[in-house]
Amino acid sequence: MDARVPAIAEQLLLIERELRLQGWWSETPPSEQALASQQPFCVDSMAFEQWLQWVFLPRMKQMLETEAQLPSVSGIRPMAEQVYSARAEQAAELIRALGEFDRLIGGAA
Repeated sequence: MDARVPAIAEQLLLIERELRLQGWWSETPPSEQALASQQPFCVDSMAFEQWLQWVFLPRMKQMLETEAQLPSVSGIRPMAEQVYSARAEQAAELIRALGEFDRLIGGAA
């Protein structure tokens, strides 16, 4: 098993928690068309927090549960910094959590 798994699993929970605390967690999923976007972060079809909730978190959780090979690089924090530039103070904890996820993914397996 990849030694990063426990820390990454914990970090995913922290990201979800912060989305919920900010009120950015939705009970209604995006449309199938929105989820089928081929653009990075589904920028053409949903908000970044929707992408985190409905694409990123489920994919990462599935990778952990199935013991799939994890990526060796992640650059989610820079995207979050760009998306939340106008409300950086409000999003600071989410940005920090995403940065820690990036760091963990970049660590040796």
